[in-house]
Amino acid sequence: MTKTVNRQVWLKSRPNGIPQARDFDIREAGIPPIAEGEFLIHNEFLSADPAMRGWIADKSNYWPRIEVGDTMRAFSVGEVIESKNPAYGVGDKVMGIFGWQDYAAVKQPQVMRKVLEKDLPVSLSLGVLGLNGLTAYFGVNEVLRPKAGETVVVSTAAGGVGSAAGQIAKILGCRAVGVTGGAEKVRQCREEFGYDAVIDYKATKDLDAAFAEASPNGIDAYFDNTSGAIHDAVLRRINLRARIAICGTASYASWDPWNEGPRPERHLLVKRATMQGFLTTDFAARYEEAAAALAGWIRAGKLKYREDMHQGIESAPGSIEKLYSGENQGKLVIRL
Repeated sequence: MTKTVNRQVWLKSRPNGIPQARDFDIREAGIPPIAEGEFLIHNEFLSADPAMRGWIADKSNYWPRIEVGDTMRAFSVGEVIESKNPAYGVGDKVMGIFGWQDYAAVKQPQVMRKVLEKDLPVSLSLGVLGLNGLTAYFGVNEVLRPKAGETVVVSTAAGGVGSAAGQIAKILGCRAVGVTGGAEKVRQCREEFGYDAVIDYKATKDLDAAFAEASPNGIDAYFDNTSGAIHDAVLRRINLRARIAICGTASYASWDPWNEGPRPERHLLVKRATMQGFLTTDFAARYEEAAAALAGWIRAGKLKYREDMHQGIESAPGSIEKLYSGENQGKLVIRL
């Protein structure tokens, strides 16, 4: 091992709303030693994901919050360079929660999966073959369960999760309607990801009219990454026994205090519709099944992807705000 310094991005201050670059800083530490059962990862790519906002919020959600002074929790992928665990040998490529840092001493529970797709870029394990693709796969197949011919709506349709969800719906024979912001992302949804109809919420004054035009036969399933006004407009178009998968709430900078809005309970009752939140980790035992299916679709040309590649750990602190401003053009990945 030639390097002796481990650069780490750490949380400098508790953000108010969407994390900004000023809420983080970069420090240098020693390369961590490994104990029995652990292995040392040299990270090659770091991920920036919308869920990171919730991880550092004042109120914890599904994982304990990150405290001021902690190295930023993050998905990353890298190579095993030292091991005291027989399941992980030197040279293996592994993806998991290893943090925004150069090196990580890793325990088994931190691992999401070993990268097995030698013919595909390793960075895809942070996107279409990682959290994004797995989330789309299980959200569509297990929560929405669409049938051929049904109409499936996806918000943040050009993003890492949304673009995969829409394409999976198309693979299953559905009509896919995407919701995104800006002319370039509308173009991506139509030309690259194959949506049948696309709504530009930034250029649309009447969402109800836009959804009526894009989904003339109503909406059977909705993959919700935003909550807010888009969610409300979709609910007004749902068909009998519609299914709604709650994946994210990007339209809100904070959930404290409790956000108020339309009350859909009566509408859900009358339509006998189902609205369900889910986490990708709910399906951890089936990750390899999903990754194999996604990789097969990529090789067959059925599943397209976009990466927004940034260079250097210095680009990590400002990456979360880029996601929420819509600046990213695909899955945001940081190359070390």
